[in-house]
Amino acid sequence: MKDLIEFIAKSLVTYPDQVEVREYGNGDHIRIELSVARDDMGRVIGKSGKVANSIRLLLRVAAEREGKQATLDVVEPQ
Repeated sequence: MKDLIEFIAKSLVTYPDQVEVREYGNGDHIRIELSVARDDMGRVIGKSGKVANSIRLLLRVAAEREGKQATLDVVEPQ
């Protein structure tokens, strides 16, 4: 699932080398944090959060296929 989020994010952004995806948790619940360049935050979040919600939906479907639950957080770049 981490690879899926990384692939989607790198396809959307201008600076794909600054995409960072971290996966936390084990068992049935996984939390994924996505960090992109400050200039790319708007591309990943989208107008009214539509892009981010679409990515979350894809993640949720991929997780359900594996019998897990997953959440996505878009975090500020460090």
